Order: sequence, then C-alpha cells, then structure tokens
Amino acid sequence: MPIDDFELKASELRECCDPGSLRFETTADLPELEGNVGQDRAMAAIGFGLDMEMKGYNIFAAGPTGTGRNFAVLSQAKAAAAAKSTPDDWCYVYSFHDPTQPIALRLPPGMGPEFATDIEELISACRHEMPRAFESETYEDQKEKATGDVQSERNRVLQQLDEEARSEGFMIQATPMGLVTVPLSDGKPMSREQFEQLPEDKRSEINGKMEQLRSRVQEALSQARQLEKETRRRLEELDREVAMAAIGDRFGELKEKYRDYPLVTKHLDSMSEDIVAHRDEFRSAETAESDGRPAAATPSRYRVNVLVTREDDGGAPVVEANSPTYYNLLGRLEYRPVSGGAVTDHTLIKPGALHRANGGYLVLQALDVLLAPFAWEALKRTLRSQEATIENIGEQWTPVPAATLRPAPIPLDVKVIMVGSPLLYFLLYHYDEDFGKLFKVKAEFDTEMEADDNACQSYSVFMATYCRRHDLKPVSKEAAAQVIDYGKRLAEDRAKLSTRFSQVADLLAEASFWATRDGASAISAEHIEKALEQKDYRAERLEERVYELIQRGDLVVDLTGSITGQVNGLALLDLGDHVFGRPSRITAQVAPGRAGVLNIEREARLSGQIHQKAVMILSGYLTGTYGVEAPLSLSASIAFEQSYGPVEGDSASCAELYAILSGLAGAPIRQGLAVTGSVDQYGHVQVIGGANHKIEGFYETCKLRGLTGDQGVLIPRQNIKNLMLKPEVVKAVEEGRFHIWAVSNVDEGIEVLTGIPAGCPKEPETIHGRVRARLKEFSKALRGARDERPPTIIEVPPGAGGPRPPRPPTPPREPPTPPRPPMPQD
Repeated sequence: MPIDDFELKASELRECCDPGSLRFETTADLPELEGNVGQDRAMAAIGFGLDMEMKGYNIFAAGPTGTGRNFAVLSQAKAAAAAKSTPDDWCYVYSFHDPTQPIALRLPPGMGPEFATDIEELISACRHEMPRAFESETYEDQKEKATGDVQSERNRVLQQLDEEARSEGFMIQATPMGLVTVPLSDGKPMSREQFEQLPEDKRSEINGKMEQLRSRVQEALSQARQLEKETRRRLEELDREVAMAAIGDRFGELKEKYRDYPLVTKHLDSMSEDIVAHRDEFRSAETAESDGRPAAATPSRYRVNVLVTREDDGGAPVVEANSPTYYNLLGRLEYRPVSGGAVTDHTLIKPGALHRANGGYLVLQALDVLLAPFAWEALKRTLRSQEATIENIGEQWTPVPAATLRPAPIPLDVKVIMVGSPLLYFLLYHYDEDFGKLFKVKAEFDTEMEADDNACQSYSVFMATYCRRHDLKPVSKEAAAQVIDYGKRLAEDRAKLSTRFSQVADLLAEASFWATRDGASAISAEHIEKALEQKDYRAERLEERVYELIQRGDLVVDLTGSITGQVNGLALLDLGDHVFGRPSRITAQVAPGRAGVLNIEREARLSGQIHQKAVMILSGYLTGTYGVEAPLSLSASIAFEQSYGPVEGDSASCAELYAILSGLAGAPIRQGLAVTGSVDQYGHVQVIGGANHKIEGFYETCKLRGLTGDQGVLIPRQNIKNLMLKPEVVKAVEEGRFHIWAVSNVDEGIEVLTGIPAGCPKEPETIHGRVRARLKEFSKALRGARDERPPTIIEVPPGAGGPRPPRPPTPPREPPTPPRPPMPQD
C-alpha cells in the first residue's frame, strides 16, 4: 500500500463547532440552567437516594474533581428539601430527678425559642409574685391561724410545769443550756452559797425533789419540741401552699399551652416543685431589686437550651459541613472556668452538623471526614444507631471516668451525602465492612458526555448561567463555539465533551478578565484564545526549558537523515496544571544470543509494570513472526536514551519494535518522524492517550530546528477520533510542512519509517525477509561458535555421583626378563 494512503488530511486533525449552529448571539439570550449537564446517570442515582426512606440508603457521590459533584448534590438536595416538611425543634432542659442526664424535648418548628422565652417570663413572674404573696396580710393571718393553737398548747405545758415547780419550792429558769430548776428561798432564787449553808439533810431533800422535777422538765420539753415541730410542719405546708398559689396560675397557663407535649408538661411540674422547694430564693428577689441591687440572673437549672430551631414552612434543612471534625459533626459539651476548675450544665451543650441536618440532608467531603480524628467512626456509629449522642472525646479515652453530664440521645433522621473520588469509594467499599451497609447508593460522575447538538446547547446554557451568577461578561456565539472545542480537546474525543466544568469555568473567568481589560461588552473568540495562550504561558516554564535543552543539543534528538536501530518516541509529561509531549530517542542493539529482548530500563529499575509488560509483548511478536520454524537466536537490548526517571506505559512499544526490526533488517529509519502507539503480539497497533499533546510536542521540536516538510508523527489509526490539534499544527499540515500518518499495524508503520515494504519473511527484499535472513545468520553464528568450542574435561572425584562400579579383574603379569650376564673385560 502506498505510504500516502496512511497520511491524514488537515480536515481530519480537528473538528470545530460551527458558530452558526448555536441558536443565540450571546449567552445573555439563554435561560438559567436547570439541573446538571451531562450527568444523567449520577443525577438519577442522587434522586433515588434522596427519595429512598429506608435505612442505609445514604449516598456517595463519586467522581473526579471539577465534574460538578458538589453543585449537583446541593442543587438536588435543596430541591428535595423544599418539598419536605420542616423538622421539629430540639431543646435540652435540666433534669430535676437526675441532674447528670439533661432531658431532650421535641417541639414543633419554631416553638423552641418560644418555649425558652416563656420559661424566662415565668421565672421573672415568679420573682415578683412570690414575695408579694408572703408579704400579704392574708399570709400573716393564715400563719397565725395555722400556728396559734399549737403555740397556745406549748405555752400551757410550760406554764403548768412552772406551777408544779413553784408548788415544790422551785422555779424553772431558761438558760443557754436549756431549762434548769432553781430552789426558792422566801420566793426568791437561792444562791449557791445559801444552798451550801443548809444542813445536809435539807440539801439532800432539795436534791431529791430536783431529780423528780428534772424528769418532769424533760417530759415537758419533749412535748414542747413536738409542738415546735408541728409548728414548723404547718408553716412549711402553709408556705408551700402560698408559693404554689402564687405561681400556680402561671404554670397552669403554660401547661395548657403545651398540653399536647407530655414531656414538656412533666418538666413544668418538676420545675414548679423545685421553685416551691427553693422559694426563699424568690422571696428575696424583689427585695433586692427594691434596694437598687441588680436582679439575679435566672438560675441555669430553669433555663432552656434551644439546641436546634427552624422556621416553619422553611422545608427540610440542607447542611454542608465544610469542617467535619468530631465535635463539628456530633456536637460538644463545653465547660465554664470557675475558681481554678471547670463546670458545665445543660445550657453548655452545643449542637453538631448532624443535629442541624436532622430531618433533612447532610453533605460531607469524604476525604475531610476520613482525615479528621474519630469523625468517621463516630459518623458510622451514629448512622447505625440512628440517634445522636453528645459526648466529648475525652470521655471515651480517659482511664478514670469523671463525673459529667450524659445528655439524652436525640433520634436521628438524616440523609448523609458524601462527596469523594472513585478511589476513596473503592477503598472504603473493600476495606470497611460497614461502608456498603450505610452507603448503598453510588452516584458516579462521568468526565465526558456526548457532543451532539443538544449537548452543545446545554454547554452554552451552562456558560450563560455561570457568567450570570459570577457577574462575568456574556459569551458571544463565536467564543462559545471555541469553548465547546476546548471541551472536546479536554475530553480528547471529537464526539465527546468534557464534563470537568471547573476548567471550563476557569476559562470563562479568565476570558472575561481580558474582555474587561479590552473594554468589550462580551467575550469574543479572541478573548478565549488570549485566555488559553496566557494560561499555557504561565505554566509552560518547564516545557520551554526542555525545548531549550533540545535546541542546544544537550538533549540529543535527530530530526534529519536516517539511522539504523534508532527511532524517535514520544513521551507525555503531566505537571498537574500543564501537560506536554516531548521526543525521546529509543535505540536498539541486536546480536546473536539467547537472551531475547533485554529492557535496559528494567535492569536499571526504571521501568514500570505496564512498560515491562509491553516489552514482553515484543518478545511474543518476534517469536510468533520469526520463531515458528526454529527458536530465535537473538539478544536485543532497547533503551530510552537520556532518560533519567521512571518510564511507564505501553505507548512506546511500537517505537521499540520498529527500532528492533530496523536493527535486524539493517533498514535505516527516517529521523524526521516520531512514533507513538502500543502493539499486541500479532502486530496490531493500538490506541494510546495524549495523542494531541504528543503530536504538538514533536511539532514544537521540529519548529525549533526548522520545518523541512519531511517531518511528522505516526499514530494509531484508532486515535484519529481523538485529534483536536491546535490550529497552528493543522495549518502546517495543510501547507505540507508537517505530516501525520495513521497506521493500523506494524507493517504499515515500518514501511512509512523506512520506505521499504514490510512483505513477508519469505521475500528477501522486504523488511520481514531481511529480518528472517539476519536471524538465520545469528543462528548459524551460534551453532558455529558451539562447534568451535573445545571439549570440556570434567574430573569426577571418587565417590561423586553415587557408588563406584566394580573394577574389572586384573590380567596376570608376565614373568620378569632375567638380567644379562656381565660382559667380559679385557
């Protein structure tokens, strides 16, 4: 097949959007975007997860950054929340039965703050009503009536005791030590000196009477104490009745108002009993205010801690937790410093994102949750139990449990939506046994969408919405067509549009900046080009440095002539914010041997696993093509020259195979050409990634040295649909200063590179024929080297290799020859 049949035309290198196909002049004419663009599958999954009420159907939105995950999740969650009823308020109040366990009260939406205000007003009213009740004449009359008869009986008992004592010649005298009996003399108390001067028998008589009278005094005192106790009981009962009467109406009104909430009415009953029990605090309150002293604050035990409140008819909440730490998710129990220590109460309980999202939706970033200590385990525990328990981290890890509050858990009804990468989803699903049970809905966001007319129109509506929301210049239809072309280039597919809308949004923002600087009313195609040029300029410092090294000859790249066993491969360098291609010399040396294909990168531990696999595939191709009749007698080494870092991927396997075939066939390769593409064991050239950047990288290299019209790139034919080359490269191809060939197999590629037909192994003047002949020469050389090799003598020591065989019998010796007689001497 002629080489020209493989060459691509300029029209095949780029497919542009026709501005005339866009039904607007500027994006200001377009409506607001509803929903998301190009993520129908993910949006359907999110909608299902939001509507599914069963336990465990939380959502994980998986997709690369910039695909609109957060926007899609928030927009659909807000739409679903608007259709739901507003969840109830939650409050914490003091537990009068167990102060360490605050009580959680559930009230209708918006009633939580109202209840707290009602309690504040109730306490204020008690401070005014209580003192007035106890200062009234009615109270004094009731007090006198309740204690009068008891007091009279007490006085009667004491009076009777005094009369009995006087009849015996004694009197009852009150002292700090109690009641004592004192003997009388002429109606007057007898002094100790007088008592000592009495005769002994008289003193004994007086002492005896005193002992009898002392027992009677004890009985009278016991009766008096019982009467005093009864007086206190009656006063206590009276005070409670007066206090309850003073506040009863107020509490009755509140109990009537909250009669549909049993826990609230029960709490009001407990509060009223506590106020009555601590009535002295309230009896002195108005006196303090009348004296000009500031009114005391409401005691914390009576205050209501409104944990979460919402406006009625506001729909369900949608909470986006940007800092999902343990305390921000589950709430915390704060402490107040007091006298060198710290105290807490139910008013210091603070809510977390789960409490604020209760009854609605909680949106979390998966990576943030996993990085926050204890947050992920706490979230799983909460979703499993379906209740939110507020406890500080220290309570779980302290060796000695401290006395603190244990707030009652709050029932949880929340849909959690986690946003993360597909890798995080995969790792959690396979290594966390609870993840699959708690997050049963996966909403997967794609990076590309079909580039049909409807999609292009939706792309334009996205531009209109983004520019409108961020106060950017509207986009003209010519500029919109360029943005659509940019989306195709990002997707590396003419039939697709990239859904990485963050990059499209950045382009719009930068183009609007240049439009504003030019004083334009709308973004034009020139502003889009300017934004792209400036973006590349800011990020291509390293790329320019590489091209400078090539131009200076520090990085050797041959662009003219033909060399045997050497071909220009194309490497892709990804710097994160900038990607570019650069040529790399690939060389091969061949010789007789049995080593096969030796990957020098692997020997230097610079070869990745995919690259090593690609080299093994080359061995499979050579064996299948040339080793059918006889084993290969080949030792070939391949290397990336001036490569000082790891080599990964299989896109250079075609170039490596061409270098080996060139070396075996003795066919020089045109150095003005570069090659990219992977190959299988049957010689089919397979699709690769980054075709645009690789072609443009080699074009820039050739432009530095000067375009000769003989330079170009070989790509796989399947990559034609991925070509969205820069207009400059397309123009150079159109003018014949640069060329691009698309090949389907190794035979087509080697013909373009060498100008020699690939043929078949039995055709001597073809590439395969030459390779077959060369391999035969290698085989003969190996056989000749083996025949010329001297035999190797191996001495085996005795006993080696098992027991020695028996020796053959020794033949009989012949008798020795008798010596000759001596010769006579003269």
